[in-house]
Amino acid sequence: MKPLRLILSIALIALALWVIIAEQMTGASANAVVNAPVVTIRADTAGDLSLLDRPFGARVQQGETIASVDDPLVDTVRLNDLGMEQGFAEAEVARLEADLKSTRDMRDSLNARAATFRDARLEELRARLSHARLRLAILEGGELPEETDQKVIDLVGDLYDRLPQEPRLAPLILDHARERVEVLEIALKAAESGVFLGDGYNDSPNAEQRATELETVISGLENSLVEARSRYDAIATRGQRESLRVNALRGGVITSPVNGIYWEILQADGVNIQRGDPILRLVNCDATLVTLSVTERVFNSLRIGEPATFRLTGREKVFNGTVARLAGAGAATIYNNLAVAPSQKHLERYDVALLVPGLTADVERGCSVGRTGRAFFDGRPLNWFRALLD
Repeated sequence: MKPLRLILSIALIALALWVIIAEQMTGASANAVVNAPVVTIRADTAGDLSLLDRPFGARVQQGETIASVDDPLVDTVRLNDLGMEQGFAEAEVARLEADLKSTRDMRDSLNARAATFRDARLEELRARLSHARLRLAILEGGELPEETDQKVIDLVGDLYDRLPQEPRLAPLILDHARERVEVLEIALKAAESGVFLGDGYNDSPNAEQRATELETVISGLENSLVEARSRYDAIATRGQRESLRVNALRGGVITSPVNGIYWEILQADGVNIQRGDPILRLVNCDATLVTLSVTERVFNSLRIGEPATFRLTGREKVFNGTVARLAGAGAATIYNNLAVAPSQKHLERYDVALLVPGLTADVERGCSVGRTGRAFFDGRPLNWFRALLD
């Protein structure tokens, strides 16, 4: 019985020694820190800064207002000038529209008068032609008594449109009547085509000539109106752009670009800042990573994408991760935009960064920037026991 106890004791001692030695010799980090990128929020415009009253470490959501900038002294001279130019252009458009309307009304009135004259003139020519044909038919009907011939001659002499030196001899009356019918037929045909003969030196009435002149004036006014409207639209577009620029220079709210926490406030509330000045810094909790240092032997055995595990100090839960960066020794510059800077001892070893998705998704531990723990790169004898505890 005693030998069996001795053998069991030796086996247990050997197993314990193996566990201890294996746990210690497993590839692990000397120190590991939950880290995250830091986002610097800068002013878009110059003006007076107003910060919300938030303590360090306060959580902010993406798109949430964190500050505002107001510049009451923004330059609006150019905007005012464009507004004045737009007013002048609008007045010019209104003037041209009024001139165009009045000119069109005048043209329509003259066209109506010309149409009235045309209808009356055609009616007159048709009446004169009808009577001229009647006289010609009477003359071509046969010989008349002498006293009747003399009356006809006197009648022809009394016509208001009788030509000077027109012959009064009876044999010429018939030829004159035929000529008068032909002339009236030509005048009527021309009038029906819009050309009036025998009314002076012009082939159309004065109202129609004036209306034709106004067509040219209307065409010029229409072209000027198109140009004025184009100028107005161009000035209005420039005014809108200038208004947007002025509104942007007046300032406005500044929103958080990330889901994170307040890390550092670089300006005091109420101070006057210039465009591009840093206002505050936020930790980007959506990009959490684990930074750590290892020995040269462990570092040389690692590869990008290799699996690893991470456990926070004082916690039993183990998070799975992957090797994301192998920076090596003295990698101080890569920490310029990270929340937690490395210690001097850390820089003397070999820098490694891990991506731990489970840590980022953990609501309780997802933004525990600065928390420490240990990272492991090999399997350990007690992993099965830790899995049971999880």
